[in-house]
Amino acid sequence: MDLLPKCHEEFGQQTYWNTFFSKRGKKAFEWYGEYPELCGHLHKYIKIKDDVLMIGCGNSNLSMDLYDVGYRNITNIDISQVVIRQMIDSNRTERPDMVFQQMDATAMSYPNEKFSVVLDKGTLDALMTDESIDVIMRVETLFNEITRVLRNGGRYICISLLQEHILKKLLNYFPNAGFMFRVIRCYEAELKTYEEDGNAMPVFLVVATKFNELAQSVLEVGLVEGTLERVSTTDDIISAVKSTQQMAVICSRLHRANITDVGEVSLDLHRPGDKHPRYTIYVLDQPFSRKNELYAAFIVPQGRETLWLFCTKEGRQQLLETTKRNRLAIVTLRREHTFESLDAIKNELSVSIRNLAPAGVDNNTQIPYLSLESSVGKREVCHQGSSKFSGEFVIEEIEDDKGSVYRRLIFLNNQFVIQSEAKLKLVKSRRGKSKKVIDPGYLACEHHIYMSVGISIVRNFKKELTEIAIIGLGGGGLCTFLRNCLPEIKITAVEIDETMLQVATNYFGLTQDASLKVEITDGLKFIQDSAKQGKMFDAILFDVDSKDTTVGMSCPPKQFIEIPTLQAVSQCIGDTGLFILNLVCRDEELRRETIGTLKSTFPYVYSYNLESDVNEVIFCTTEKLGRQVEWKLVFKSAANILNNHVRSRKLQNADIVDVSNLLDRLTVEL
Repeated sequence: MDLLPKCHEEFGQQTYWNTFFSKRGKKAFEWYGEYPELCGHLHKYIKIKDDVLMIGCGNSNLSMDLYDVGYRNITNIDISQVVIRQMIDSNRTERPDMVFQQMDATAMSYPNEKFSVVLDKGTLDALMTDESIDVIMRVETLFNEITRVLRNGGRYICISLLQEHILKKLLNYFPNAGFMFRVIRCYEAELKTYEEDGNAMPVFLVVATKFNELAQSVLEVGLVEGTLERVSTTDDIISAVKSTQQMAVICSRLHRANITDVGEVSLDLHRPGDKHPRYTIYVLDQPFSRKNELYAAFIVPQGRETLWLFCTKEGRQQLLETTKRNRLAIVTLRREHTFESLDAIKNELSVSIRNLAPAGVDNNTQIPYLSLESSVGKREVCHQGSSKFSGEFVIEEIEDDKGSVYRRLIFLNNQFVIQSEAKLKLVKSRRGKSKKVIDPGYLACEHHIYMSVGISIVRNFKKELTEIAIIGLGGGGLCTFLRNCLPEIKITAVEIDETMLQVATNYFGLTQDASLKVEITDGLKFIQDSAKQGKMFDAILFDVDSKDTTVGMSCPPKQFIEIPTLQAVSQCIGDTGLFILNLVCRDEELRRETIGTLKSTFPYVYSYNLESDVNEVIFCTTEKLGRQVEWKLVFKSAANILNNHVRSRKLQNADIVDVSNLLDRLTVEL
């Protein structure tokens, strides 16, 4: 039997509801939950002695349930004469004091200020079918009538799904009419529906309290269980409700379907009033297997979110497979917040993690939490700043599970990428006090190790003072390492952003002297000017990231590998120099084009692909170095010498270069 309206407009018509209740008979029709799910909220806002008016009562059991627990002053109205007759007949004996009257809520005959509560369970949703002029005028009339019959201090309690046009209308009317306005999420009501069919939209309780005089607008939301927060504007309420609804849609779909084909779903979790997300959660599935456990959550400790395993899709997929779960929710802790403990995080996330579970995980299932460590990790912000080139950034110190401390530069527009990192060590001053200093032998970026091998090549080949140019300073880690490992070289570092020079100097131990100087200028201009002036370098290194996220290459910017720039580089390094490039390109076709462009200027091109990253180090040369028949021996010798320098200068106790790995992964680009 078809009991659904043919179009939304029919919801507001008396004939539709007469037909609906005639067909349905005496079976109760409940919108948005029943008394057991709603009572926890209703009892907070309806007192036993309140005079309650339930508008659009239908044949819901809600007012009867309220009556049965002691609420005796309840009047029910509905536009349908059919349902009013049904309700009078069914309650005549057991609930003799319950009042039922056929009446249009937009034209009530009650005197002013008769009721202390007007209760609306789905009536506004049924009435406000769209935003046409007729509907808006009818809703305005309804609100005017509710305001008229409510006493001062009385409450309009509306149970609704709060579609955006409905919420906006409520907010446009009641706060402006001097009502305190509160929106509360009814978890219990939606949870029951979710348990029954795995599909539920959030159910909300709107409480608009009437005051003859209200000094200022009072707006509150309670969308997280057990919390209530005051907000500044109606837009804050709209945004919070919309986010809650979007989250519910995602959770509903995740409950019903495996998302292996999608890859992963990511979402941010906020606390009410927070400017920034508190957590980012990635949900991943793999094809169902009975050998795997069904579901788990993985909490990434602070400071570890930049690891390949957590910050890339490929890494997260590998983590899913390693944990042997059909579904995994990977939780990263956002740097804008502090976290007390793993137990506190688990408690805070418990509802959200359960909502993201697949079918088969019920409320009694204990969801396991996995992590790399037994703590949340340590993170301390040292400095926050802003650059006109890279936007806002933060310098922070993190401690790993072994107690080692690292200082990092993070651009907030790309939070999961470490721009620069230095390792800190404790040293004692002459007075015996300990202080943290930068460890000059630590290279955070693996590609810097192999760029250093290139410098060792030209240093060994030239056997005299070697002069190099590094385009892109960042935190200065590569410059500091080379200055300490190969003191015979002279380094000119080029950086367009003066703020980065200040960061490198003040926080990452960069020291300028006769062997290292920094020029603040555009790297492209520096190369072109050097070529015009006949300036020569034994090596030029490009270690510059791109701000353009629309292309498939994030290092370097495309202007740095255009023919005029490469020709200028070639002119500056001459026949014996080496051009070294940090290349990050996820587009294979674009990579082939890039290598082709390089080979059009440099006859000899070698590439080293990092095993644990997407970076490649490209070595380009023109004549004499490229003619070495045993070119692998050149790299092997340079790598061994670099390892010896690292040890002899006590920068590290172990080899910095895995020579056999270098030779295995080094390729001649033909």
